[in-house]
Amino acid sequence: MIKVGVIGALGKMGREVVKAVLNAQDMELVCAVDIMGKSQDIGNVVLGNPCSICVENDIETAITEKKPDVVIDFTQPQGIFEHVCLYMKNKVKSVIGTTGLNQENIEELRKLSCENNTACLIAPNFSTGAVLLMMFAKQAAKYFNNAEIIELHHNQKKDAPSGTAIKTAQLMAEVNPDFTLSNCPEKELITGARGANADGNVHIHSVRMPGYIASQEVIFGSNGQILKLAHHTMDRSCYMAGVLLAVRYVFDNNDFIYGLDNIM
Repeated sequence: MIKVGVIGALGKMGREVVKAVLNAQDMELVCAVDIMGKSQDIGNVVLGNPCSICVENDIETAITEKKPDVVIDFTQPQGIFEHVCLYMKNKVKSVIGTTGLNQENIEELRKLSCENNTACLIAPNFSTGAVLLMMFAKQAAKYFNNAEIIELHHNQKKDAPSGTAIKTAQLMAEVNPDFTLSNCPEKELITGARGANADGNVHIHSVRMPGYIASQEVIFGSNGQILKLAHHTMDRSCYMAGVLLAVRYVFDNNDFIYGLDNIM
């Protein structure tokens, strides 16, 4: 039985994670942490049935006292680096769904994971469909010299571009270094009109709008043809298969992984 702690348990994603862990036959929820709602029974909150796990406010106290094998973190970008360092310090394996880590952060965490022999899996997206889109985009990138990404999220998402879009551009750039070949010289009349310029000169356009959960479209073009790859999230439950896959992986391994595509 895998003992699991959920950090950010009262957030929209956190509630889905708690529900998935409680329903998983090979997992046991041992702690739930959130800055809000201390002492609430998390089972009552997410399922309407008590589970005898009360929400706590302090991460370090929770993991040192309840000793989870794996923690799942869906919190806020501004604190996630410190959270993962704390997990490493306490040799607690982690699955990280919070975005906002830059490449320098990721490389430092990779080093800490190796030094502490403690697994950490960070994924910009846990939807198997979205991960497949990234893998398909990398394959298509071999055959197109022009591509752009449009990502659309709800208007409460703080970071832009999304981690999924950044990871997608990185994968595409691994097989093609420049996706602006044959473009004419450009002049932005309004700064940012052409979006962010990511790896491989892939332009990423971020939309924030109520009504969306998460969507991404990768557009490839060449003379006489357009290829569009798209993924749309309709419900946050679509992420749970990937989250549970990640938990099972880190429980059995001690390495550092960035991207769910590496274990699919």
